[in-house]
Amino acid sequence: MTTIYFVRHCKPDSSWQDDRTRPLTQEGFEDSFEVARILKDKKIDLFISSPYKRSFDSIKPAAELYGTRIQTDERLRERKAGPNGNNHEMFQKRWADFSYAEPDGESIGAVQKRNIEAVEEILKNHEGKTIAIGTHGTALSSIINYYEPSFNADSFMKIIDFMPWILRMDFDGTKYLGRQEVFHIYKEYKE
Repeated sequence: MTTIYFVRHCKPDSSWQDDRTRPLTQEGFEDSFEVARILKDKKIDLFISSPYKRSFDSIKPAAELYGTRIQTDERLRERKAGPNGNNHEMFQKRWADFSYAEPDGESIGAVQKRNIEAVEEILKNHEGKTIAIGTHGTALSSIINYYEPSFNADSFMKIIDFMPWILRMDFDGTKYLGRQEVFHIYKEYKE
């Protein structure tokens, strides 16, 4: 069995304009040590992250605890937002139509495709291992939806305020066996 602990990032600084380099808030930084506390006894073999700073930094204390470095995978990045922003109406529209993308934005279908490619490659290359992956809300939700199509816009809205959110998913090869929520901290989502 292969186990992946997906870690949706801790609270980011929403005033930071560049999505790729957006840091954690001080509160988010402190919560990254809670992530390390939760993961410390999980026997993690490998740490992989989205290249975005907030995801990387959310699992950094845990990786340091294990004395290992974090690999990054560009495919695990978050959905590119278009000019219409992230509001509840847009969330509903995107989830209703996985091919919908606003100008200069990315559809949930496109996010799902590249994230699943990364996850399946990770599963094939690290069979039988325990892996921690630093990720994002929409990216992780699209992964869950791939394996559990009932995970929808309403499900996404239930986890939007979980920063961090740690979810365990188990696999036999690339066959999905199930998931279990491990930990979350409620932090109000703000655009």
